[in-house]
Amino acid sequence: MSETPSKDDELAGTEQPFVQHLMELRDRLVKAIIAIAVAAALLFFFPGPGALYDFLAAPLVAHLPKGATLIATSVISPFMVPLKILLMSAFMLALPFVLWQVWAFVAPGLYSHEKKLVLPLVVSSTLLFFVGVGFCYYLVFGQVFAFIQSFAPKSITAAPDIEAYLSFVLSMFLAFGLAFEVPIAVVVLARMGVVSVEKLREFRGYFIVLAFVIAAIVTPPDVVSQLSLAIPMCLLYEVGIWAAQLFIKHTKAPEDNSQETASSP
Repeated sequence: MSETPSKDDELAGTEQPFVQHLMELRDRLVKAIIAIAVAAALLFFFPGPGALYDFLAAPLVAHLPKGATLIATSVISPFMVPLKILLMSAFMLALPFVLWQVWAFVAPGLYSHEKKLVLPLVVSSTLLFFVGVGFCYYLVFGQVFAFIQSFAPKSITAAPDIEAYLSFVLSMFLAFGLAFEVPIAVVVLARMGVVSVEKLREFRGYFIVLAFVIAAIVTPPDVVSQLSLAIPMCLLYEVGIWAAQLFIKHTKAPEDNSQETASSP
């Protein structure tokens, strides 16, 4: 005999067959792919793959010796590298819509208090990733390339390969984008009860050491890029502790709030 759903259950009667879930997932994926394709088509005509690569290479070119340029050591590099940048840019341009499709797929299966937690985390994590990438491009790259070129001997003419530069840029973007997700990780760990806010405060000193170790591993071996990654991570850790307190307070389940009200004098 099947159990009758509780009247207090928000999700009662909303269950769907597994096949219907797969069909909805397929539709969401198709919409996300179409959005990326449309973004790629727009970027192909304006500003174009070549202009996108010139924009990406601008911080390095600005610090190369006079007359020096990037080079392509592979026959197909002048075609493949701008194409990769075009697809990467299209994905980032369509990312808000892609994440909206993800949210629309999972939201019907969440309780109201879970939605209060998930939606702000999705939005804030996206914004923080973009902020990390922008911070790396506009503030870090210029300082790093200037520092590296200052050590180059006069007898050497720098001519970086475009594929090597793309690999370097992507790794740096990923490192800074993920580093700026520190507040999200702190909030999730605290909200799930893995660690308390008090323990996070006690772990502050260890995290500072950990941040500098991570920066030394994922960035080039120069002081500028390491400090540019480690210091924001430490500051964002403090932001995460503050945000965790707010999320825990405002995203509690209804039964948790009722229990606190009943236990209060």
